[in-house]
Amino acid sequence: MRWLPRISLGSERYPSLTGVRAFGATVVFLDHFPPWLDAHITINVMAFFFALSGFLIVRIYFGQAEITRRWLSKYFVNRFARIYPVYFLLLTIAVCLQHDFRPWTLITNYTLTHALFHGTELIIQPSWSLTVEECFYFLAPVFMILARRYNFWIPFALGWLFLAAALLISKLGISFLGTSSFVWTTTFFGHFVEFFAGFYLALALMRMEKQGSTSAPGNKYTMAGLAGVLLLVIAMVIVYRHVPTRFRAIIIINNLLIPVPIAVLYWGLIRENTFLSRLLSSKVAGLLGRSSYSFYLLHTLVINHVAVPLLLSYGGFRPLYVLLTLLATWLASILLFVGYEEPVNLLIRRVLRSKDKTVGMQSTLFQVKP
Repeated sequence: MRWLPRISLGSERYPSLTGVRAFGATVVFLDHFPPWLDAHITINVMAFFFALSGFLIVRIYFGQAEITRRWLSKYFVNRFARIYPVYFLLLTIAVCLQHDFRPWTLITNYTLTHALFHGTELIIQPSWSLTVEECFYFLAPVFMILARRYNFWIPFALGWLFLAAALLISKLGISFLGTSSFVWTTTFFGHFVEFFAGFYLALALMRMEKQGSTSAPGNKYTMAGLAGVLLLVIAMVIVYRHVPTRFRAIIIINNLLIPVPIAVLYWGLIRENTFLSRLLSSKVAGLLGRSSYSFYLLHTLVINHVAVPLLLSYGGFRPLYVLLTLLATWLASILLFVGYEEPVNLLIRRVLRSKDKTVGMQSTLFQVKP
């Protein structure tokens, strides 16, 4: 068992944010397999993940980002080691289960470019967000260098330029970036504000950390963030009840407004000692949070190929199927994280010698250490 990594729970620098991943992954599961038919969740859960990715990437790499071959090679090895091995394994299993061997589908899915082409089959449905994440990883060094040299607003303005360019391309009638709605809902360009909410939060926190303690009394930021998210969720419910649904209102709320209270909520979780921050910082939440990437990719395979066929074949109390499937998927995800995801991640970094202090802190998206 020596090859298994030692999982040190509670050692993360921002443990409550690790717990957020567990909560977010569970909400995504319940949206894809609701206890009651058509009881779908209206909140934009992916905004929580994208804002968190923006925060952690900037917090980890901001001070050392360089446009040099040496630094970029190590940076991308780290991102590859964290993201690709689990995706490759589960994608291959999904391909075998679905018997989908069309060349274009395989090429785009295995290269994580599938969510850049409108109409391309997603073999693992939630994996569209990995393309969004990878686009951010690719552009993040440039964004960080611009922010370091000038200020936050220069890369933020560049993000708007990228969005404008993507929307222009979407008018060409080609599959790449497809349509304007596709750009807004499925690509990094439509979701860049969510990443930049985390980006701004990281810069603000780093400035505060240089001044000393970041702790804050009370719970005003946590409560303000929760209240802001709740108000926008209510607004989304109202929008969805309107027939026909107003697409522009959905985009304004989901892509442009909700990142703000999410950033405020994260600010509170990091700085304030509240019941919610303690709950999300617990060892159980930490283990689930660190296993959440495996869970995110695995859950639709379990739902589509195990839970739903059993439910259709034998019937029964749907909420019980949902609960048992949720528990089984979390258990499988923890085993996958401990037995495969983390060992392979560390192996790739060790073999390619990417664990270097010139490429951020010794950390992952799930664990941030000084």
